[in-house]
Amino acid sequence: MGNEPATDWPHAVRSVMKSAAALGLVAVIGTALIAGVHKLTAERIAAQERRLVLQRLGEILPPERYDNALHEDRFEFQNEAYFPNGQTVVAYRARREGEPVAVILEFQAVNGYNGKIGLLAGINADGTLTGVRVTSHRETPGLGDPIEAEKSDWIRQFRGKSLANPKPAGWAVRRDGGAFDQFTGATITPRAVVEAIRRALTFFEAQRDMLFNSETQPVNGATS
Repeated sequence: MGNEPATDWPHAVRSVMKSAAALGLVAVIGTALIAGVHKLTAERIAAQERRLVLQRLGEILPPERYDNALHEDRFEFQNEAYFPNGQTVVAYRARREGEPVAVILEFQAVNGYNGKIGLLAGINADGTLTGVRVTSHRETPGLGDPIEAEKSDWIRQFRGKSLANPKPAGWAVRRDGGAFDQFTGATITPRAVVEAIRRALTFFEAQRDMLFNSETQPVNGATS
């Protein structure tokens, strides 16, 4: 036993500490890389969503109808009674020679089959819809995605509609006694969209002056 080599504890401790430091450095670098990739991906997704919104704005309201910078004449607000689940609504105002033409609201139907459905609804100053478009959703492909204008004309039927056309009882899918078709095998998705648009029209009727007269907010503000 007296001939056993002595253990070099200082060397062993230094070796363990170096390994731990190397692993820690790798972990820090890995975390930083993941965070960086996430940030870049989030920025690209946000930029793509902004491009889609601008494209949809043009589909809902032709540029020749207004002479202001529609994407700059905007503000944000929240109203739980009409736009639930704490969502932030963006209102884009269209004007011609300073007079109100229409408001395009960017908001969400919160009770889709697979979650939130992003919507743009254009509302003329007289309360009629200029059109509606979907900006995002996670509905089941083949069942819920006919809400997309590229896949079905269903979403186009809202143009020209108002709280008077159809009457309030008609703002539901046919299965619920309303005027709007549901999809084959899918009722929850169109039901959510119809209800969200009805709420937006009701809000417009009650808050028309506020929507057109609220102070414009910076374009780089957060969106819903």
